[in-house]
Amino acid sequence: MSDARVPSRWGPRWSRWVGRALAKGLWRTEVRGVENIPASGPVVVIGNHVGLIDGPVLHGIIPRGSHFLIGSHMFHGVLGVLLRGAQQIEVVDAGRDALAQGLAVLRRGDVVGVFPEGTRGAGRADAVHGGAAWLAIQSGAPLVPTALVGTRHTGEPTGVWPRPGRRILVEFGEAFTLDLDASLKGRARQEAAQARLAEELRARIDATLATTDLTLPLDEAANLKETS
Repeated sequence: MSDARVPSRWGPRWSRWVGRALAKGLWRTEVRGVENIPASGPVVVIGNHVGLIDGPVLHGIIPRGSHFLIGSHMFHGVLGVLLRGAQQIEVVDAGRDALAQGLAVLRRGDVVGVFPEGTRGAGRADAVHGGAAWLAIQSGAPLVPTALVGTRHTGEPTGVWPRPGRRILVEFGEAFTLDLDASLKGRARQEAAQARLAEELRARIDATLATTDLTLPLDEAANLKETS
């Protein structure tokens, strides 16, 4: 993979406070397990994806500056200016350059955020893409499975901007490393990593749902055309 620019740390230094103001000021976000985010070193935070505000909420409550992989369709107009200023990572086409940038961030010892489902929907991680797994394989970074609940309700479009006061729950699970069988190579190694990642994320979602009255939306099929 070709060299790519390394997103600057300066962007998250201001933008995470914008996200925090939204999460804690505009909405009522309960945060659990923040101690599971390693205080230093490379980390890949993986979260389920149900709605538009998942990214800014998660960016705001991670206790370190983070760079999220975000689809290129979001980098337009005023929002595009903000995302570029925040040094978030634009995913174009197959995402090779975005992955290179993410890997550079991890090798620098910082945090990369990924929604491995790739598409806003029910948020149950029934299907995940391989980008986060690839980053973890290449960097050796631990992954932190994260459940977001309440950012979208059943019947709301995936692009909803919730009214002030919306209850949201974000729970960070324990960090884990892939620890793959050394005999696995190439595609088999990637597939094993992807399966482990999906298993850990689903387990985190299920455990979180078991402890709250908040629920995930039930209408993924109506929203599949909208992506993060």
